[in-house]
Amino acid sequence: MPSRSSSVVVRLSETPDSGETAVAALPGDGLREAIVDTLRAALGEQLIDSHLIPTTDLWVRVHRDAWLRTAEVLKGAGFDYFCFLSAIDWMPSPWGRGEDDPNEPPPERSTELQWGYTGGETRFQLLARLNDVDRHVAVTIKADLPDDDLVVQSWVSVFAGANWHERETAEMFGIDFAGHPDLRNMYLPGDFEGHPLRKDFPLLARMVKPWPGIVDVEQMPTADDDETAPGPSADESTGDTAS
Repeated sequence: MPSRSSSVVVRLSETPDSGETAVAALPGDGLREAIVDTLRAALGEQLIDSHLIPTTDLWVRVHRDAWLRTAEVLKGAGFDYFCFLSAIDWMPSPWGRGEDDPNEPPPERSTELQWGYTGGETRFQLLARLNDVDRHVAVTIKADLPDDDLVVQSWVSVFAGANWHERETAEMFGIDFAGHPDLRNMYLPGDFEGHPLRKDFPLLARMVKPWPGIVDVEQMPTADDDETAPGPSADESTGDTAS
C-alpha cells in the first residue's frame, strides 16, 4: 500500500505518441492528514467531518460529547497553545442588516443556515483554535449545540486559558460549560436578561436608527461642488464685517 507521501500519477491530456501524458499530482499534506487520523482513532464516529486545505489549514467538526476529549487528544498530540474559544449563531438576523438603506424595502434574503467548512446541523456552533508551535500547524475545532440544550464540557481542566473565553461565550450566547469553576458575567450586570451576540437579541441602538448611522453620513464634496459654490466676498476674504 503506498504511503501518503508517495507520488500519484494523474492523466491530463492525450498525445499522438502514447495517447496520454502523465504528470505528478500536487503533493498531499501528510502532517494534517495524520492529525485527522489521530482524532479518528481516538473519537471514532464522534469525529463528524474534516476539511483540509493542503499546507494551509485544517478544520474538524466533532460531536459535542467529544468536545473535552478532543482537547485532550490534541494536547497529547502536541497542540499545547490555546488560541481562542467562542461560538457563532448561524441564524440570519430577523432585524436585517445594519447597512441596509432604511428608506428602501428590506431585500429578500435566504433564511437557510449556512455553516461554512465541515458543515453543521444546529443554529449554534462552538469553535476553538489550537496550535502546535513546534510543527507550525493549527486546527479549528467545531461542535454543534442543540438550541434546547446548550451545554458542553469545559476545557479549563486541559487549557487554563479557556477560562475567560468560556465565561464570555456563556455571557454572550447563553452556553453553559459544565465543570467551569466560575461562569460569572464579565461585562454585563449579573441580573442582565438576554445574550447580546445572539442574532435575535434586539439591540436598541439599531432600532432607534440604522447602525452604523447610515442616514447621518455626510457626503464628501465633489469637484463640481467646488466650482459652483459662491466664493467669499471682499469683506469676508479680509476678515472685515459690514457695519
